[in-house]
Amino acid sequence: MSEQRDERMPDLADRDSGPDAAHRRPEGVDDATVEALGKLSEALEVVEQARGFLYGFHRMTGKADLALGEAVGLLRDAGHEELAERIEREIVGRNVIEGRWTFQIVEDFDDDYYAAFKAAERDARDQLAEGRRHLFEAEMKEDRRTHGRRHHEARP
Repeated sequence: MSEQRDERMPDLADRDSGPDAAHRRPEGVDDATVEALGKLSEALEVVEQARGFLYGFHRMTGKADLALGEAVGLLRDAGHEELAERIEREIVGRNVIEGRWTFQIVEDFDDDYYAAFKAAERDARDQLAEGRRHLFEAEMKEDRRTHGRRHHEARP
């Protein structure tokens, strides 16, 4: 089967000439700096994933509280007023951590930790690599891909 060229796509040779300018190491940036920025980026990605889990926890806890409220109503309908009253009083709308619902935890995380982490990572890139992102990964891609082969192009 022959590969057909899509007229909207640049020639393979154009796409195979290495990373675009935004992902090329600036003049004077050494290997150790690229490696350090790569590790910093990796750490930020882990924090991003943790943030996603935190938002998932927030949504799941909220859904559970709403379902619990429905369960209380069903218990009442089934004639279990005392049990329904106790669950409603003790658990429905309860703080998940002392004094806090999950939205407050998410806001504190975003404002106090996440924002500072993102700013530190951005500042490091700005100071050391002209703000360029993913230099380590771009260089890894160059090393690992099969140059000149379709689906191994350096860029879109």
